[in-house]
Amino acid sequence: MKLIKEFKEFAVKGNMIDMAVGIILGAAFNSVVDVLAKQVLLPPISLLSEGVNFAEKKLVLRDAVADASGKITTSEVAIAYGQLAEVFLDFIIIGITVFMVVKFMNRLRTKAQDVEESSVVTPKDIELLSDLKKLMEEQNKLLKANISK
Repeated sequence: MKLIKEFKEFAVKGNMIDMAVGIILGAAFNSVVDVLAKQVLLPPISLLSEGVNFAEKKLVLRDAVADASGKITTSEVAIAYGQLAEVFLDFIIIGITVFMVVKFMNRLRTKAQDVEESSVVTPKDIELLSDLKKLMEEQNKLLKANISK
């Protein structure tokens, strides 16, 4: 029963929903990056490198061996460094994109926490803290004025 209760609390807090949304968006984002890398960025790079297809680049350690009937008896052993280049490009694109999204979100967060910023609605807790700070500054000025008299 305790386990079910803990699970309900976990689900109600929104952690499970946030995690599910993140996983779904991550999978969709992976598809976008895959197409961006393989269909948009790699073809011009391949064109610049005289038509080299990176996905087909590999270092063959042992060729596939076929018998007289054409049936493959020993499979090919190869290091697919071209696929590594594609995956690395995917990683770079994801890294840059995530960096830009986080930078944008941080900029919005700082605007939201700035009390003087009128274009963004400031959260109530930040407004209260700002009001408290102003009141304490005024109180300190009054105390300093009374002490100097």
